[in-house]
Amino acid sequence: MRADRLVSLVLLLRQHGRLSAAELARELEVSTRTVLRDIEALSAAGVPVYAERGRHGGFALLPGLQTELSGLNHDEALALLVAGSRRGASVFGLGSALASAMRKVVDALPEHDRAAAASSAQRVLIAPETDLLARRLTAEEMPDTVVAEVRRAVVAGHKLRILYAAAEQAPKWRTVDPIGLVNVRDQGYLLATRAGADRTYRLSRLLAAEELDEPAQRPDQVDLDRVWRERSARFRTGGDQVTVLVRVNPARREDLMGTALAVRAEGADADGRLRLEVTFQDLRHAEWALWQLATDAEALDPQWLRTSLRNRAAEVAARYGASS
Repeated sequence: MRADRLVSLVLLLRQHGRLSAAELARELEVSTRTVLRDIEALSAAGVPVYAERGRHGGFALLPGLQTELSGLNHDEALALLVAGSRRGASVFGLGSALASAMRKVVDALPEHDRAAAASSAQRVLIAPETDLLARRLTAEEMPDTVVAEVRRAVVAGHKLRILYAAAEQAPKWRTVDPIGLVNVRDQGYLLATRAGADRTYRLSRLLAAEELDEPAQRPDQVDLDRVWRERSARFRTGGDQVTVLVRVNPARREDLMGTALAVRAEGADADGRLRLEVTFQDLRHAEWALWQLATDAEALDPQWLRTSLRNRAAEVAARYGASS
């Protein structure tokens, strides 16, 4: 909305002192022509914004605009700014709104706390794009229009019509009663019911969405954390899951745990290696997970998995064998 953009423009100028039209356009995700029109609108409304010409020129505000948020201490402001750095907002299409909200929080702080809070927030990083092994942690990308429609239906409590592409199935339209949205490791999920049955939809598989006028059939209050735990537990115990007996180097235990669904039993062998009975989602999941651990893990049972890994290793060895 233009009103929100005008407020954000004013806050940007207050926090940075002076910005060019191109810099403002980049921050607000609009064209420079839109920025110039907004500057004119602010001036016409009496907001003291003026242009400084020259190589280092731009737009700035005359001193005097002040908004203060009383009762917000340093740690509270820091918590808000750190929360604002999390990438999960992008999963639900709230990235721009979050950036705008953070500008308002910073601007509303008492002047003597503003710089301190911003500086402190630079010392805390939540969910970076890569881990220590430089593995990129990429959030799933979804059309903003689809995510926005889903989000509106969830918040308004309306039924939702979605075009969903389940794994290895043709896309199909479904009408659901949305319960809530969950973000786990940069993957977004819609929790809903369909014809009274629990359903969990991955947002990246939604091709289209339409909020309906009809009220959703759902409780007025929800403990989303509890609902997610219950559905996660059912997911781990259903489907085509397989149980594997594996010996693993203790140093790689956490790597195995990061991919397995559950651990049913655990013990130690005489040589110090761990012997675990773990569950994977399906056959491909089990083979993939153990292949990542190379010689640090050995599948003891079932035999089909040992055979599959041996054949895969033989193919790799043949590929990299001595050339003639």
